[in-house]
Amino acid sequence: MPGGMDFGARVSGAVRTLHLYLRRALLQEVAADILDCDPAHIEILPRFGDRDPLIERLILGIGDVLRDDEPTATMYVDYLARAVAARLVQQHSSASSSTRRGHYPTTMAKGRLGKAIDFMEANLDRSIGLLAISDAAGLSPSHFARQFRASVGRAPHQYLMQRRVETAKRRLAETNAGIAEIAIACGFANQEHLSRLFKRACGTTPAAYRKVRRD
Repeated sequence: MPGGMDFGARVSGAVRTLHLYLRRALLQEVAADILDCDPAHIEILPRFGDRDPLIERLILGIGDVLRDDEPTATMYVDYLARAVAARLVQQHSSASSSTRRGHYPTTMAKGRLGKAIDFMEANLDRSIGLLAISDAAGLSPSHFARQFRASVGRAPHQYLMQRRVETAKRRLAETNAGIAEIAIACGFANQEHLSRLFKRACGTTPAAYRKVRRD
């Protein structure tokens, strides 16, 4: 539903809903990236009740990550929200299909990519958002996310989590610091959070990994 439009619904029982609100500025920013027309003139069409399986999966993904206590949640939600915005602009707006740009994502200039990676490396121990990283690279968040994936082969939040796990592996093998201490130092919310993502990435727990490396 377009912002500011009234709507009503009659329900006959309990209903669970998940609402996602996108800023007009975000929609215009994404439209500027993918269309050959003035994004200020793009209007989202009212389609209350229609289904879009892709948007449903993206919004459910946002709900899942918000329930997951991890430092990259903010950046991942921003990434998914931009994907929803792109879908709305491409399939549910006043823009015609003839105005879409038909090119593949370009890779990021090495200098910009280096600045983004350096910024992430310097902030592994704290929560950082997509906007902060894209600012370091001198790009808009939409351009940055698309070009980063094209250059590195994974989304920024995925790359950041991989680097945190790799740093945790090095600290486990080379230091005597406690696992909880390592978790915080590597940007994880707590020891349980590190253990869960470490096992997902490595197939074993931090304690078991340390024992094997020390034996």
